[in-house]
Amino acid sequence: MSITDVRIRKIDQDGKLRGVASITIDDVFVVHDIKVIQGDRGLFIAMPSRKTAEGDYRDIAHPITSEARDKIQTAILEAYEKAEE
Repeated sequence: MSITDVRIRKIDQDGKLRGVASITIDDVFVVHDIKVIQGDRGLFIAMPSRKTAEGDYRDIAHPITSEARDKIQTAILEAYEKAEE
């Protein structure tokens, strides 16, 4: 898996949400609405999700392995840091 494009939309408002990202995988698949969130231990990503009838949130799309999650998070957070400059 290769992340071939990352686009960041910064959010300038109060709260923990810092931005929203879209990634392209292998130039053929796009995932939109990945959130960049400021947590207690730094920035992290949250995959796109939907609220269920019970009030819980469930991911719409997500990586299956921790290696894939790390790769996606690293690419997004590096792009976010560049956008901050």
